[in-house]
Amino acid sequence: MKSLMSFVMLSLVVTSLCGQEFTRQDYLRGSITAARKWWDVQHYHLQIVVDPEKKYISGSNLMRYKVLSPYHELQIEMQQPMKITRVLQDGEELSIRQEGFSHFIALKKPQTVDAVNEILIEYSGYPQESKMPPWEGGITWGRDLNGKHFVASSCQTEGPSLWWPNKDHPYDEAESLAMSVTVPDDLMNVSNGRLQKIDHDKKAKTKTFHWVVQNPINSYGVNINIGDYVHFHEKYNGEKGQLDCDYYVLSYNLEKAKEHFKDVPRMLEAFEHWFGPYPFYEDGYKLVEVPYLGMEHQSSVTYGNGYLKGYKGRDFSGSGWGLKFDFIIIHESGHEWFANNITSQDVADLWIHESFTNYSESLFVDYHYGKKAGSEYVIGSRTRIRNQKTIIGPYNVYKTGDDIYFKGANFLHTIRQIIDDDKVWREILRGLNRDFYHQTVRTEQIEDYINKRTKMDLRYIFDQYLRDIRIPNFEYYVRDGRLFYRWANTIAMFNMPLRVSFGDGKSLWLDPITSWRSMALPKSFRQLKADKNFYISTQNILEDN
Repeated sequence: MKSLMSFVMLSLVVTSLCGQEFTRQDYLRGSITAARKWWDVQHYHLQIVVDPEKKYISGSNLMRYKVLSPYHELQIEMQQPMKITRVLQDGEELSIRQEGFSHFIALKKPQTVDAVNEILIEYSGYPQESKMPPWEGGITWGRDLNGKHFVASSCQTEGPSLWWPNKDHPYDEAESLAMSVTVPDDLMNVSNGRLQKIDHDKKAKTKTFHWVVQNPINSYGVNINIGDYVHFHEKYNGEKGQLDCDYYVLSYNLEKAKEHFKDVPRMLEAFEHWFGPYPFYEDGYKLVEVPYLGMEHQSSVTYGNGYLKGYKGRDFSGSGWGLKFDFIIIHESGHEWFANNITSQDVADLWIHESFTNYSESLFVDYHYGKKAGSEYVIGSRTRIRNQKTIIGPYNVYKTGDDIYFKGANFLHTIRQIIDDDKVWREILRGLNRDFYHQTVRTEQIEDYINKRTKMDLRYIFDQYLRDIRIPNFEYYVRDGRLFYRWANTIAMFNMPLRVSFGDGKSLWLDPITSWRSMALPKSFRQLKADKNFYISTQNILEDN
């Protein structure tokens, strides 16, 4: 009863703070409940049969876990219309209590601290079909131009429990994964990690593809991709040696892909420079064609951009630089560092995935075309920022924030200006991927890391851009040979330095706060301009009023 009352109180507090209404399912899904926190998932082995004709999946998940503290109930998720048919431990069937799509398995044997146990979950059903992949999760049941089945999973927002049962919360990643996927024998399944073997059942006219992932993996990054694929391969000479790069495309797109996928080594060169070694050398890198736009599945990046530069042939930034590369190859591969290597512990902090990865596009342009080009790219994306909700969402309810792409990227670009040392900035980006290697993190850890590495106190700047919707307004006026200036439209303690010029070709730093400061103007003063690399607004309050 005490635990239930605490849970109810938490629900009321979060609802009050966020001004939003959440259901009990939101809390069961989004919080680290008592039935989750006592065990650590170690390994999943998915064994499934996919029937594209019937749009049906059946199989099992053998889940290995370590006991952190004794408890009697284990929580997993499986979303309707998929159904768990049976759960076994040590060959004994267990009972299940269901609330929404959260399932609470009653364990019979004692759960001893540090013991490593297994549980077998059998399931089947017709998984949700995505109507707008990848923004709406589910399975895409398509066909290629030859009429052959073309199937893929995508489930970042709604979660992987749409099609397989698992501990569906981002704080706990499996240390490794095995997948055995059976499909019709005229098709191929491509999943995460490395292909170990293929079993051919000629009587059943099926093939089973066995894949193994050696690294920790977030559950939404697990995928199946089924089609009439052909395969080609190259090796990239990277920071940790030879990286296997494997490409799976529809048979009639082979020659087109061989030319278009030359963006992959360019991506690896730029991102290993900025972020450090590709995080999954043991599992290789794959780019897999799918019947939707694409997504960041770990070591199995999916691609559906139509072999076009930009985003379906368009440049989000309007700068022209976005047409120098394939958006999906660069953006979704950037997630291998930010999302798959470094993963947020709560989806409220999903900006860690999307803001850094959105900014990785600018860094790609910077590396290949120069710093000015990279700045023009990210600045050009500001027209897509809404500023209606905060970047960080409410915690413990499985709810993301807003503006985690373009605003988040421009926030990071602003931080880069404040640091004012590209060597330090690069060391921070590489250090994040080194020191949080294969870990789940919170926003506070990212903040503390950047503060310590820069020896700056940037906490109010993080608060302003991540936890407030207002964009800082630099107010100023000139009177009697002096410049008066301050920050407005900000939180109370906001104190961000700003680089400005006075129209004489020279720049200098100001240190505005939320109260007025002043300085004597240089004799060469003609016009004040704030550096456009800072995501702010400016206002001469005498001229504008």
